[in-house]
Order: sequence, then C-alpha cells, then structure tokens
Amino acid sequence: MSALTPVGIDLQDSQDRIKVSWDDGSETVVPYRELRLRCRCAVCVDELTGKPLLDPATVPLGIGVAACDEVGLYGIQISWTDGHSTGIYTWARIKEIGDA
Repeated sequence: MSALTPVGIDLQDSQDRIKVSWDDGSETVVPYRELRLRCRCAVCVDELTGKPLLDPATVPLGIGVAACDEVGLYGIQISWTDGHSTGIYTWARIKEIGDA
C-alpha cells in the first residue's frame, strides 16, 4: 500500500471525532477519546518496555481538542482538553487507528 497524503482535517467537535480526508478520496474517522487513548508519547507509554502508562479511567469520556497543529509533513500534535499535549500522531498512525 502506498502512503496516502492528507488533503483535509475536520475536527468534528459536536461528534467528538476527527476526520481526515485523503488524496485518494477516502476518509478516516476516529473518535477523540480513542485517539487520545492511543497516544504513544513517553508520558503514555514506557519507552523501554512499551508498557502502557496511561490509565484509561483518567481520560474523560467527552475529551476534546484544545488545539491541533501540523508537525512537518508527517502528522499532527494535539493539545487535549485534559491538559495532555506531548503526543504526535503520524498520518499513518491515524489511518491505522481508523482502519482498526
């Protein structure tokens, strides 16, 4: 599978989800909470063991996006309403989560 290029991002706050439109016309939709729970930063996942450090019970059901910024050409960094902001979500990772 060749890499897809994002052509649009829609933060659908009323539905608590992010929608990414790809250059092939497809779309990936991921609920905010699911994306937050899948953060792979060093605060959320032990860098040496890969063991999850994030307790899902600490992530509010209605979590939202406070800010969303592009990181180079490879992904986005989201500042969540629970105060977390260190995770970077690559386009490939977002697609993977949405396809799961």
